[in-house]
Amino acid sequence: MAEDAPVSQEMATLPHFCRNLAQHWEVEIAMIRIKRVYDPSAEEDGVRFLVERLWPRGMKKEALHMAAWCKDVAPSDKLRRWFGHDPAKWKEFQRRYRAELAVKNAGCQPLFDAARRGSITLLYSARDTQHNNAVVLKSYLEEGLTGKKD
Repeated sequence: MAEDAPVSQEMATLPHFCRNLAQHWEVEIAMIRIKRVYDPSAEEDGVRFLVERLWPRGMKKEALHMAAWCKDVAPSDKLRRWFGHDPAKWKEFQRRYRAELAVKNAGCQPLFDAARRGSITLLYSARDTQHNNAVVLKSYLEEGLTGKKD
C-alpha cells in the first residue's frame, strides 16, 4: 500500500507501525468510544448507544442521535446507588460491574455485533469522565472482541 495513501480517522490515531500493519493486512479497525450524552454528536461516533439505566436529565430522545438505549447492560440499581460515583469505590465498582456484565452477556450482544461492523460510541451521563460505567463497559467489550484483558 502506498505510503501517502489516505487513512481513516481511526487509523490516523494508531502509531505508525500499527497503521502500516493494519493497512498491509487490510484490517478494519473498529473503535469503541465513550462520550457524555451532553456532548454534541459527531460523524466519527459511528453507531451510538445510551448505556445508562436512567434517562439523562434534560435530554430529549431526538437530541441523542442514538441507535438504542441499552439499559440492560447498565449497572444494577443496587450497584449504581452503592457506587455513587465515589472514586474511592472505583476498583470494587469495576469488579462488581464486570461480574454483572458476565451474567448479562446476552444484553451486550448488540454492542459486540455493532462493534464488529464498525465504530461505536457508548453514551453516559455522569460528570466524572474517568469513573463511570461506560469506562468499564468499553474495556469489557474490547476484551471480548480481542480476547485480551487490559
